[in-house]
Amino acid sequence: MWSPDTPAPQPLAPIVLLHESLGCAAMWRGFPAALCAATGRAVVAYDRWGFGQSSERTGAMELDFVAREAAHAFAAVRAHLGIGPFVALGHSVGGGMAVHCAAQYPEACVALITEAAQTFVEPRTLTGIRAAQAVFSRPESFARLAKYHGEKTRWVFDTWVNTWLSPAFADWRLDPALPQVRCPTLALHGELDEYGSLEHPQRIARLVQGPARYMLLPGLRHIPHLEAMQPVTAAIAEFLQPLP
Repeated sequence: MWSPDTPAPQPLAPIVLLHESLGCAAMWRGFPAALCAATGRAVVAYDRWGFGQSSERTGAMELDFVAREAAHAFAAVRAHLGIGPFVALGHSVGGGMAVHCAAQYPEACVALITEAAQTFVEPRTLTGIRAAQAVFSRPESFARLAKYHGEKTRWVFDTWVNTWLSPAFADWRLDPALPQVRCPTLALHGELDEYGSLEHPQRIARLVQGPARYMLLPGLRHIPHLEAMQPVTAAIAEFLQPLP
């Protein structure tokens, strides 16, 4: 957890980060600290089960794993840390999980921020995953991932590939959850995102029931918070400024 050096006069809802398919808390790198400083809010990042420093996991991921994260692990993190109102911020598939957090806990979610989130299984997403398979077939690339996941790395990578490329997952979409979101929503998306088109942030902004907008980030790809940390944190801070 990252806490602001100077607490706000009135407590502000903390930001809870939900990481991507190959990610973990450590892979946010300097973003949580920068976000904490820019917003004046505490920031919480945790490793999902099977990722980073969490316990080992085996077997296939459930096809409803995106919704399950909000219902189970996220709920446990909130209870353990005593988090009441919160801001949900998710990157890539973590963005879908953040949508479910906002949908499942509407009385507590102050705001929703998605970054490079997918709302359905798009051909561009599958093409990007197949390209990543070639990249991570190289030992040096796989070793960079293993730095964060250790002996769990093979499970992390294979689960990502096998889940998204599975015909059984082809009909997955966020549409049922999006209309249940009532809070203010900001959908961030890199112009050159190799894993998803502009249809995703547009769909999020169109289908949620609270005030919403999407922001296209020129020249950025799939990880805007690392590619352009200062502008991204500034955009988020501006969005959250009027909120409790």
